[in-house]
Amino acid sequence: MITVPEDFALTLGEGAPAWRARLPALATKFCAHWALTPDGPLLNGHVAVVLPVRRADGHPAVLKLTWLDTETRQEPLALEKWRGRGVVELLDHDDEHGALLLERLDHTHTLNHAPIEEALAVTGGLLRRLSVPAGAEFRRHIPDDLAEENAALGGPVPDAFVHLAQELGRSLAESAGNTLVNEDLHYENVLRGDREPWVMIDPKPLAGDPEFGVIPLLWNRFGEMDGERGLRDRFAALCDIAGLDVARARDWTFYRAVDNWLWGLDVGSADSAVRCEAIARALHPSSPAPSSTVERSGGPVSGLT
Repeated sequence: MITVPEDFALTLGEGAPAWRARLPALATKFCAHWALTPDGPLLNGHVAVVLPVRRADGHPAVLKLTWLDTETRQEPLALEKWRGRGVVELLDHDDEHGALLLERLDHTHTLNHAPIEEALAVTGGLLRRLSVPAGAEFRRHIPDDLAEENAALGGPVPDAFVHLAQELGRSLAESAGNTLVNEDLHYENVLRGDREPWVMIDPKPLAGDPEFGVIPLLWNRFGEMDGERGLRDRFAALCDIAGLDVARARDWTFYRAVDNWLWGLDVGSADSAVRCEAIARALHPSSPAPSSTVERSGGPVSGLT
Protein backbone atom coordinates (compact mmCIF):
# COMPACT_ATOMS: atom_id res chain seq x y z
CA MET A 1 0.00 0.00 0.00
CA ILE A 2 2.85 2.41 0.78
CA THR A 3 6.54 2.57 -0.03
CA VAL A 4 8.58 4.22 2.72
CA PRO A 5 11.48 6.42 1.56
CA GLU A 6 14.85 4.76 2.10
CA ASP A 7 16.25 7.67 4.11
CA PHE A 8 13.27 7.96 6.48
CA ALA A 9 13.71 7.29 10.23
CA LEU A 10 17.43 6.53 10.01
CA THR A 11 18.31 8.72 13.01
CA LEU A 12 15.40 8.06 15.36
CA GLY A 13 17.22 5.61 17.58
CA GLU A 14 16.89 2.05 18.81
CA GLY A 15 13.85 0.26 17.48
CA ALA A 16 13.35 2.65 14.58
CA PRO A 17 14.45 0.24 11.80
CA ALA A 18 11.94 -2.38 12.95
CA TRP A 19 9.19 0.25 13.24
CA ARG A 20 10.02 1.56 9.77
CA ALA A 21 9.74 -1.97 8.36
CA ARG A 22 6.27 -2.33 9.92
CA LEU A 23 4.89 0.89 8.42
CA PRO A 24 3.41 -0.67 5.23
CA ALA A 25 1.56 -3.27 7.33
CA LEU A 26 0.37 -0.58 9.75
CA ALA A 27 -0.95 1.53 6.88
CA THR A 28 -2.88 -1.47 5.55
CA LYS A 29 -4.18 -2.28 9.02
CA PHE A 30 -5.56 1.16 9.77
CA CYS A 31 -6.94 1.79 6.30
CA ALA A 32 -8.99 -1.36 6.79
CA HIS A 33 -9.85 -0.53 10.41
CA TRP A 34 -11.12 2.97 9.62
CA ALA A 35 -12.45 2.15 6.12
CA LEU A 36 -9.99 4.44 4.34
CA THR A 37 -9.00 4.58 0.69
CA PRO A 38 -5.54 5.96 -0.23
CA ASP A 39 -5.90 9.24 -2.11
CA GLY A 40 -2.43 10.54 -2.89
CA PRO A 41 1.31 9.98 -2.52
CA LEU A 42 2.88 9.27 0.85
CA LEU A 43 4.40 12.26 2.65
CA ASN A 44 6.87 12.23 5.52
CA GLY A 45 8.50 14.47 8.05
CA HIS A 46 11.22 13.54 10.53
CA VAL A 47 9.20 11.29 12.85
CA ALA A 48 6.04 10.37 10.92
CA VAL A 49 4.62 9.36 7.55
CA VAL A 50 1.33 10.81 6.33
CA LEU A 51 -0.95 9.16 3.78
CA PRO A 52 -3.77 11.18 2.15
CA VAL A 53 -6.97 9.11 2.31
CA ARG A 54 -10.71 9.25 1.74
CA ARG A 55 -13.13 8.12 4.43
CA ALA A 56 -16.07 5.84 3.68
CA ASP A 57 -18.29 8.90 3.24
CA GLY A 58 -15.87 10.36 0.68
CA HIS A 59 -14.47 13.10 2.92
CA PRO A 60 -10.70 13.72 2.64
CA ALA A 61 -8.43 13.02 5.62
CA VAL A 62 -4.89 11.86 6.33
CA LEU A 63 -3.56 8.79 8.11
CA LYS A 64 -0.54 9.70 10.20
CA LEU A 65 1.78 6.99 11.57
CA THR A 66 4.11 8.42 14.19
CA TRP A 67 7.29 7.23 15.86
CA LEU A 68 6.39 7.19 19.54
CA ASP A 69 8.77 8.92 21.94
CA THR A 70 8.55 11.34 24.85
CA GLU A 71 7.75 14.31 22.62
CA THR A 72 5.19 12.67 20.29
CA ARG A 73 3.31 10.23 22.52
CA GLN A 74 0.88 12.82 23.90
CA GLU A 75 -0.03 14.46 20.57
CA PRO A 76 -3.55 12.91 20.45
CA LEU A 77 -4.19 13.95 24.05
CA ALA A 78 -3.24 17.55 23.25
CA LEU A 79 -5.34 17.63 20.07
CA GLU A 80 -8.34 16.44 22.08
CA LYS A 81 -7.75 19.24 24.60
CA TRP A 82 -7.53 21.92 21.89
CA ARG A 83 -10.62 20.56 20.07
CA GLY A 84 -9.60 21.85 16.67
CA ARG A 85 -9.36 25.50 17.76
CA GLY A 86 -6.48 26.67 15.59
CA VAL A 87 -5.11 23.12 15.36
CA VAL A 88 -5.66 20.13 13.10
CA GLU A 89 -8.81 18.21 13.96
CA LEU A 90 -8.33 14.70 15.41
CA LEU A 91 -10.87 12.30 13.87
CA ASP A 92 -9.66 9.06 15.48
CA HIS A 93 -6.50 7.59 16.95
CA ASP A 94 -4.79 4.44 18.21
CA ASP A 95 -2.31 5.24 20.96
CA GLU A 96 -0.63 1.81 20.97
CA HIS A 97 0.52 2.07 17.35
CA GLY A 98 0.89 5.86 17.02
CA ALA A 99 -1.85 6.03 14.37
CA LEU A 100 -3.86 9.24 13.97
CA LEU A 101 -6.68 10.01 11.57
CA LEU A 102 -6.64 13.76 10.95
CA GLU A 103 -8.41 16.36 8.85
CA ARG A 104 -6.65 17.05 5.58
CA LEU A 105 -4.91 20.41 5.15
CA ASP A 106 -2.98 21.97 2.27
CA HIS A 107 0.63 20.94 2.97
CA THR A 108 1.83 22.97 -0.03
CA HIS A 109 0.98 26.28 1.69
CA THR A 110 2.64 27.03 5.04
CA LEU A 111 3.46 30.13 7.05
CA ASN A 112 7.10 29.57 6.14
CA HIS A 113 6.56 31.56 2.95
CA ALA A 114 3.84 33.96 4.11
CA PRO A 115 4.75 37.62 4.71
CA ILE A 116 6.44 37.83 8.10
CA GLU A 117 3.84 40.20 9.56
CA GLU A 118 1.13 37.64 8.74
CA ALA A 119 3.23 34.78 10.10
CA LEU A 120 3.80 36.62 13.37
CA ALA A 121 0.13 37.57 13.71
CA VAL A 122 -0.96 33.95 13.20
CA THR A 123 1.65 32.28 15.41
CA GLY A 124 1.36 34.91 18.12
CA GLY A 125 -2.38 34.37 18.02
CA LEU A 126 -1.85 30.62 18.32
CA LEU A 127 0.39 31.09 21.36
CA ARG A 128 -2.53 32.91 22.97
CA ARG A 129 -5.29 30.55 21.77
CA LEU A 130 -3.48 27.36 22.76
CA SER A 131 -3.06 28.52 26.36
CA VAL A 132 -5.60 26.20 27.96
CA PRO A 133 -5.21 24.28 31.25
CA ALA A 134 -3.10 21.18 30.67
CA GLY A 135 -3.99 18.80 33.46
CA ALA A 136 -1.70 16.52 35.44
CA GLU A 137 -1.41 13.92 32.67
CA PHE A 138 0.97 15.97 30.54
CA ARG A 139 4.75 15.79 30.85
CA ARG A 140 6.67 18.76 32.20
CA HIS A 141 10.06 20.10 31.18
CA ILE A 142 12.91 18.86 33.38
CA PRO A 143 16.11 20.90 32.90
CA ASP A 144 19.30 19.05 32.08
CA ASP A 145 22.64 19.66 33.77
CA LEU A 146 23.97 22.20 31.29
CA ALA A 147 27.30 22.65 33.09
CA GLU A 148 27.97 18.93 32.86
CA GLU A 149 27.04 18.90 29.15
CA ASN A 150 29.30 21.86 28.45
CA ALA A 151 32.20 20.28 30.31
CA ALA A 152 31.77 17.03 28.37
CA LEU A 153 32.07 19.00 25.13
CA GLY A 154 35.24 20.74 26.28
CA GLY A 155 33.59 23.97 27.43
CA PRO A 156 32.72 25.62 24.09
CA VAL A 157 29.94 27.77 25.59
CA PRO A 158 31.04 30.55 27.99
CA ASP A 159 30.60 29.48 31.60
CA ALA A 160 28.69 32.65 32.44
CA PHE A 161 26.02 31.74 29.88
CA VAL A 162 25.82 28.12 30.99
CA HIS A 163 25.59 28.84 34.72
CA LEU A 164 22.96 31.56 34.29
CA ALA A 165 20.89 29.38 31.94
CA GLN A 166 21.09 26.46 34.35
CA GLU A 167 20.00 28.63 37.28
CA LEU A 168 17.13 30.13 35.27
CA GLY A 169 16.01 26.76 33.93
CA ARG A 170 15.72 25.25 37.40
CA SER A 171 13.94 28.29 38.83
CA LEU A 172 11.52 28.56 35.90
CA ALA A 173 10.72 24.84 35.93
CA GLU A 174 9.96 24.92 39.67
CA SER A 175 7.56 27.85 39.30
CA ALA A 176 6.08 26.96 35.89
CA GLY A 177 2.33 27.04 35.44
CA ASN A 178 0.02 24.35 34.12
CA THR A 179 -0.76 25.64 30.64
CA LEU A 180 -0.79 23.30 27.65
CA VAL A 181 2.17 24.35 25.49
CA ASN A 182 3.46 23.28 22.09
CA GLU A 183 7.23 23.38 22.47
CA ASP A 184 7.73 23.13 18.69
CA LEU A 185 5.35 25.71 17.20
CA HIS A 186 6.96 27.09 14.05
CA TYR A 187 5.97 28.52 10.68
CA GLU A 188 6.38 25.34 8.62
CA ASN A 189 3.96 23.49 10.90
CA VAL A 190 1.09 25.90 10.24
CA LEU A 191 -0.81 24.96 7.06
CA ARG A 192 -3.68 26.33 5.00
CA GLY A 193 -7.04 24.94 6.05
CA ASP A 194 -10.73 25.15 5.22
CA ARG A 195 -12.23 25.58 8.70
CA GLU A 196 -9.70 28.32 9.46
CA PRO A 197 -7.22 30.11 7.18
CA TRP A 198 -4.23 28.68 9.08
CA VAL A 199 -4.10 25.48 11.17
CA MET A 200 -1.28 24.10 13.32
CA ILE A 201 -0.02 20.51 13.02
CA ASP A 202 2.49 18.23 14.77
CA PRO A 203 2.41 19.60 18.33
CA LYS A 204 5.01 18.47 20.87
CA PRO A 205 2.91 19.11 23.99
CA LEU A 206 3.89 19.67 27.59
CA ALA A 207 2.52 21.44 30.65
CA GLY A 208 4.17 24.69 31.71
CA ASP A 209 4.36 28.37 30.80
CA PRO A 210 3.18 29.70 27.41
CA GLU A 211 6.46 31.64 27.29
CA PHE A 212 8.32 28.33 26.90
CA GLY A 213 7.08 28.08 23.30
CA VAL A 214 8.56 31.28 21.84
CA ILE A 215 12.01 30.23 20.70
CA PRO A 216 11.15 28.08 17.63
CA LEU A 217 9.57 31.21 16.13
CA LEU A 218 12.97 32.90 16.44
CA TRP A 219 15.29 30.19 15.15
CA ASN A 220 12.97 29.49 12.20
CA ARG A 221 13.09 32.13 9.42
CA PHE A 222 16.20 33.30 11.26
CA GLY A 223 17.98 34.54 8.14
CA GLU A 224 15.25 37.10 7.44
CA MET A 225 16.01 39.11 10.59
CA ASP A 226 18.17 42.24 10.60
CA GLY A 227 20.79 41.03 13.07
CA GLU A 228 20.32 41.42 16.80
CA ARG A 229 17.91 44.31 16.39
CA GLY A 230 15.63 42.26 14.14
CA LEU A 231 15.76 39.32 16.51
CA ARG A 232 14.78 41.43 19.50
CA ASP A 233 12.01 43.10 17.50
CA ARG A 234 10.55 39.74 16.44
CA PHE A 235 10.66 38.56 20.04
CA ALA A 236 8.90 41.72 21.24
CA ALA A 237 6.23 41.44 18.54
CA LEU A 238 5.45 37.83 19.48
CA CYS A 239 5.21 38.68 23.17
CA ASP A 240 2.90 41.58 22.39
CA ILE A 241 0.58 39.64 20.05
CA ALA A 242 0.45 36.61 22.35
CA GLY A 243 0.04 38.63 25.55
CA LEU A 244 3.06 37.00 27.19
CA ASP A 245 5.04 38.02 30.25
CA VAL A 246 8.06 39.58 28.51
CA ALA A 247 10.55 38.97 31.34
CA ARG A 248 9.53 35.34 31.72
CA ALA A 249 9.55 34.83 27.96
CA ARG A 250 13.06 36.26 27.76
CA ASP A 251 14.29 34.02 30.60
CA TRP A 252 12.77 30.89 29.07
CA THR A 253 14.09 31.83 25.63
CA PHE A 254 17.59 32.48 26.94
CA TYR A 255 17.56 29.15 28.80
CA ARG A 256 16.32 27.20 25.78
CA ALA A 257 18.80 29.00 23.51
CA VAL A 258 21.77 27.89 25.65
CA ASP A 259 20.32 24.39 26.01
CA ASN A 260 19.94 24.05 22.23
CA TRP A 261 23.27 25.76 21.59
CA LEU A 262 24.87 22.87 23.47
CA TRP A 263 22.69 20.34 21.64
CA GLY A 264 23.72 21.74 18.27
CA LEU A 265 27.40 21.48 19.17
CA ASP A 266 26.90 17.94 20.51
CA VAL A 267 25.21 16.56 17.38
CA GLY A 268 27.30 18.54 14.91
CA SER A 269 24.52 20.92 13.81
CA ALA A 270 26.62 24.05 13.32
CA ASP A 271 23.72 26.07 11.93
CA SER A 272 21.56 25.34 14.98
CA ALA A 273 24.40 26.24 17.32
CA VAL A 274 25.04 29.55 15.55
CA ARG A 275 21.38 30.55 15.66
CA CYS A 276 21.00 29.64 19.32
CA GLU A 277 24.18 31.49 20.26
CA ALA A 278 22.83 34.61 18.53
CA ILE A 279 19.49 34.29 20.36
CA ALA A 280 21.20 33.78 23.71
CA ARG A 281 23.39 36.85 23.23
CA ALA A 282 20.54 39.06 21.98
CA LEU A 283 18.14 38.07 24.77
CA HIS A 284 20.56 37.73 27.66
CA PRO A 285 18.60 38.81 30.79
CA SER A 286 21.10 41.62 31.43
CA SER A 287 20.39 43.21 28.04
CA PRO A 288 17.86 46.06 27.67
CA ALA A 289 14.22 45.00 27.45
CA PRO A 290 13.09 44.57 23.81
CA SER A 291 10.79 47.32 22.55
CA SER A 292 7.28 46.58 21.35
CA THR A 293 7.48 46.59 17.54
CA VAL A 294 6.10 44.65 14.65
CA GLU A 295 8.51 43.23 12.10
CA ARG A 296 7.94 43.70 8.40
CA SER A 297 9.92 42.51 5.41
CA GLY A 298 11.56 45.91 5.06
CA GLY A 299 12.49 46.19 8.76
CA PRO A 300 10.78 46.76 12.11
CA VAL A 301 7.85 49.13 12.20
CA SER A 302 6.55 50.48 15.50
CA GLY A 303 2.89 50.64 16.43
CA LEU A 304 1.85 47.00 16.83
CA THR A 305 -1.88 46.58 17.40
